Amino acid sequence: MNGSSQEITHRTIERVARESYGRLVAYLSAQTHDLARAEDALSDALLKALTTWPRDGLPQNPEAWLLTTARHSLIDLIRHQRVVSESEPALLLLKEHSTEMDFSANFPDERLKLLFVCAHPAIDPAIHTPLMLQTVLGLDAARIAGAFLISPKTMGQRLVRAKTKVRDGGIRFEVPEQRDLPQRLDAVLDAIYAAFGIGWDDMVGGDQRGQDLAEEAIWLARVLLQLMPDEAEVLGLLSLMLHCEARRPARRDRNGHYIPLSQQDPALWSLPLIKEAEHRLRQAFNRGRSGRFQLEAAIQSVHAERARGGRIEWSAIVQFYEQLIGISPTVGIRTGHAAAITEAIGPEAGLAALHAIELDTVSRYQPYWAVRAHILQRLGKSTDASEAYDRAIGLAEDPAVREFLLQKRR
Repeated sequence: MNGSSQEITHRTIERVARESYGRLVAYLSAQTHDLARAEDALSDALLKALTTWPRDGLPQNPEAWLLTTARHSLIDLIRHQRVVSESEPALLLLKEHSTEMDFSANFPDERLKLLFVCAHPAIDPAIHTPLMLQTVLGLDAARIAGAFLISPKTMGQRLVRAKTKVRDGGIRFEVPEQRDLPQRLDAVLDAIYAAFGIGWDDMVGGDQRGQDLAEEAIWLARVLLQLMPDEAEVLGLLSLMLHCEARRPARRDRNGHYIPLSQQDPALWSLPLIKEAEHRLRQAFNRGRSGRFQLEAAIQSVHAERARGGRIEWSAIVQFYEQLIGISPTVGIRTGHAAAITEAIGPEAGLAALHAIELDTVSRYQPYWAVRAHILQRLGKSTDASEAYDRAIGLAEDPAVREFLLQKRR
């Protein structure tokens, strides 16, 4: 195989691993009720692909090849267990499924089930979302760490400990009963929204992976809504993501330059998505149980009004943020609250709201420094504004956002 063919092969392996990891792990886990074994078997299959595909050429269906190879690895692993009797149920499950379906065809997507498995109460709640992001959606520790404002090394260590707990604690792939789902729902919602947020941040220009991840998150929310149609927060989350997704075409101009929400052309927003988002939000409010995602969706709904009336009711946004702080006083929500106060009341009040946030929690949080720079600039404090812009620019990973902030700084 020549160099060009090898490069194509390696890119294909990377793409399949990136796009299909979660689906494959979830499906294999559902067969064996064993998450750790499924991950090990898929890792073996990917290693075999790295040596086999460059030599023999790409299989017609790379995903099915990985699934079949991982399944054979699982069977071999189970057969070599010291206590075969304990592994017999998993072996029987694998054999039973192998006779039921053609592995060259599509296979069931079990990711939603695996999300609920990863929210098992025996696992540290603080690691529920990162574990779901890595196991179900195939994100690496570095990307997950960026979303949680901690170092990749620390996040990697936490994920290893969590998976060790799953393996050594005997936590099996068992979807909870319907009556137990609400106890794990918050963790699942957090993971889906975190995936959407990471995908949203990754959508630099035409970054397909970021777009795919955002679309996967919306798909998971739709499937979750089918499973739990009466849960207001599921509706709220879906509404929130649809509102954001509606604005994707307006986030960049033709040259790829970043455009903040306040300067976007509403004519470029997707009205069908906004209409569906509003419908889902009304359904959520009709359930009579307010929650974080409903309030965040309500804020986006106020922004969407600019497509019809041309103005934004900042006072309404401030009120929604105040309710949010009572439920979930995160750094992001408090920073958004300060930005809204700036527009509704004035920059002095906005700066006071920022000063109420503990500095040790925002050292690596880029939006805080961007908002701070904007407020200080409006107050005419050019030196302090420049310093804040420098922090925001240094923390910005998106080149288009960096360029936007550099222009604002000038």
